[in-house]
Amino acid sequence: MTASGTHTGPHAGNGDDLDVEDALALVREPRADRTDRADPAGRTGHAPARPAGHPGHPHPHGHEGATPWPRAREIAARAARQATRRPAVSVALGDALGLVLAAPLDALSDLPSFDTSAMDGWAVAGPGPWQIRDGGVLAGHAPPEPLTDGEAVRIATGARIPTGVTAVLRSEHGRTGPQDRLHATIPQALDSARAGGTPMPSHGQDIRPRGQECRRGDQLLPTGTLITPAVLGLAAAAGYDTVTVVPRPRAEVLVLGDELLTEGLPHDGLIRDALGPMLAPWLRALGAEVIAVRRLGDDAKALRRAITTSRADLIVTTGGTAAGPVDHVHPTLDRIGAELLVDGVAVRPGHPMLLARTKADQHLVGLPGNPLAAVSGLITLAEPLLRALAAHPAPEPYRTPLREGVQGHPHDTRLVPVVLRGERAVPLHYSGPAMLRGIATADALAVVPPGGAPPGAGMELLDLPWTTAGIGVCFT
Repeated sequence: MTASGTHTGPHAGNGDDLDVEDALALVREPRADRTDRADPAGRTGHAPARPAGHPGHPHPHGHEGATPWPRAREIAARAARQATRRPAVSVALGDALGLVLAAPLDALSDLPSFDTSAMDGWAVAGPGPWQIRDGGVLAGHAPPEPLTDGEAVRIATGARIPTGVTAVLRSEHGRTGPQDRLHATIPQALDSARAGGTPMPSHGQDIRPRGQECRRGDQLLPTGTLITPAVLGLAAAAGYDTVTVVPRPRAEVLVLGDELLTEGLPHDGLIRDALGPMLAPWLRALGAEVIAVRRLGDDAKALRRAITTSRADLIVTTGGTAAGPVDHVHPTLDRIGAELLVDGVAVRPGHPMLLARTKADQHLVGLPGNPLAAVSGLITLAEPLLRALAAHPAPEPYRTPLREGVQGHPHDTRLVPVVLRGERAVPLHYSGPAMLRGIATADALAVVPPGGAPPGAGMELLDLPWTTAGIGVCFT
């Protein structure tokens, strides 16, 4: 393997026949995507894959022909939207966090389904004072006996309101007297008494009437809604045990390289594999279901067999994307007739990354072997593709000023690990393509344009998946 390819360092029900087009259609496209679309045939204008160095195929290390970084991300997201999509699936609520609704969430019953007490206190009927009845009304118990005017009974929050009740008097707004008489002490009741009226709370006070939140059949949430903890709570309250969702994208990692060790110290020209342990949890943090991590060495036949037999929506390879004697990714993609969508990106680190369509419902992201360069490939190509496959909306871009200037590449975008200190982003050291020391402590990656940026310049930041509040993060 050449130096550029060297490593250093749900529970789901049966698939429905539902189409998830509606969910995916709600995903907001990047602005540039709205005016720069693929041709009607659904292709991107790229030729089928050829081995690096083939006539007409730019060398992956050359600047000429490399896709601009913003454009590469648009192509990745578009490729997912054009892919043949898996049908929607029904999953248990406990497995739905971070997924997207593929069907509207309609109310299965009225909410609440009966009149309930909003407070602990007394259910009262008619004007006071009231005679307190023995016992009490508790949530989840048998229907209570009706009340007649002048009666009151203790009631708990969430309990069913007895027939005949006109209001709930909160515990702190009532006072009991001789012969179990209940008197209201709420301000409006006292004002009523001073005016010569009968002390009583307002009609319907602290009662949640049936259907206050919704009626059966009302749409609670539309297709395309991201399932958050609050959405799970609403679905449960509405009577759902399962929800219909866009399925989680499946990813498979193929680790290439004969020089990689899986344990112990580096020795005799062998080095530890840094990407195998990193990529699976990173892909899970991006919302994917990682179905396998396979170590293939530098074996072209094994690589071809692994790609052509994979069930994944996204195959991720590590290293082997350059033009060396054991860099087999380009030749393998050419032999299987894959369509090369991105072949080299004008970004540092990570220039020799690639994106290919291997089947109508499958893509491959080829990552460089250097660890930080591989991270760049994940952020550039895998993240937008997985996001679009899962029907997640693109995050709103934001900018933060730099506390220190950053040197730029003459032609390419740079992705630089930063930490956030107050309202400033501080660039980190150890940000070379083979280094993970910087990214391991980073909060985000700063997108530095060609030519660099002076202190105080506002830089677009890309959050790392574990530093955001994104509920799709899952490391298990």
